[in-house]
Amino acid sequence: MPANLTPQYQKAENAYRRAQSAEERISCLEEMLAIIPKHKGTDKLQADLRKRLKEARIECDTEKTSKKKKASYRFPRQGAGQVVLVGGPNAGKSRVVDELTNATPEVTVYPFATREPLPAMMTWEDVTVQLIDTPPVTDTCIEPYLTGLVRAADLALLIFDGSNDDAPDDTAVVIEQFSQRKTLFSEHTGFDEENFGIVHIRTLLVVTRASDPDADPRISLLEELTERNFEVVRVELDDPDSREELREAIYRALDVVRVYTKRPGKPADFEAPFTVPRDGTIEDLALQVHREVASNFKFARIWGDGIHDGQSVGRDHVLSDKDLVELHV
Repeated sequence: MPANLTPQYQKAENAYRRAQSAEERISCLEEMLAIIPKHKGTDKLQADLRKRLKEARIECDTEKTSKKKKASYRFPRQGAGQVVLVGGPNAGKSRVVDELTNATPEVTVYPFATREPLPAMMTWEDVTVQLIDTPPVTDTCIEPYLTGLVRAADLALLIFDGSNDDAPDDTAVVIEQFSQRKTLFSEHTGFDEENFGIVHIRTLLVVTRASDPDADPRISLLEELTERNFEVVRVELDDPDSREELREAIYRALDVVRVYTKRPGKPADFEAPFTVPRDGTIEDLALQVHREVASNFKFARIWGDGIHDGQSVGRDHVLSDKDLVELHV
């Protein structure tokens, strides 16, 4: 990534990655071009942004005039983050969603039962996380919309059946299919530093039936096939404690902090915290509350670790987990 990119630009870039329509991408690209630092180090990136803006405008015009529309799935982001489950046939994606949420996906012993994406909400302590179940991926079949879903997600769960001899090959196929579409399962989320067209998605390899004696050799075989080492979360879905560990691992991987709010002179709301990225600021919180609050912001009072109770802070103050904030406009 070129040097000297501002936090404002990086936020616009992240919004562009999450955009789910051509119109949204156009808006993000226009903002990125307006605020990107203008120097030789960003010349290549500026040219790429202008190219993508031209393509997005053409795509937008095509969408407006086309009579036939391909299947498209857009899920507004809810909770602390959006997590997409991917895997091969019978990997166990639907079972994971069934055990972690109140949704009732079709869980079968035969493959291809999931025919379209299904969103559901997972709870962890006092926050929720959006999980999206998806159809399986094979060497001959990947739904066109899956790439967009994964690229827009905050986290991917690569589901791997630790008891299945086919799991390493099937999962390697999934990784390759997305790689061909410039989407890389990775240890972080964001655009590739060398190629703006490539997107990395923070990924957990979720190994179900992890107590199988051959689960570890199968994981090692996947690493040999793909030359990648994923952060592995082992789970036994029949074990309540193991399921809770998976819930926590998913939430922790989102790398967000909880922030509680209160109105001046009113009691604090400890029921439904906001979540902001780790190292997020008061301004990030204000934007989530309402854009007018962010625009008219004067100062905030904050209660939490490492500060004086009720201390006044500005919009650039970095928030910590479980801070209580009172916004003043």
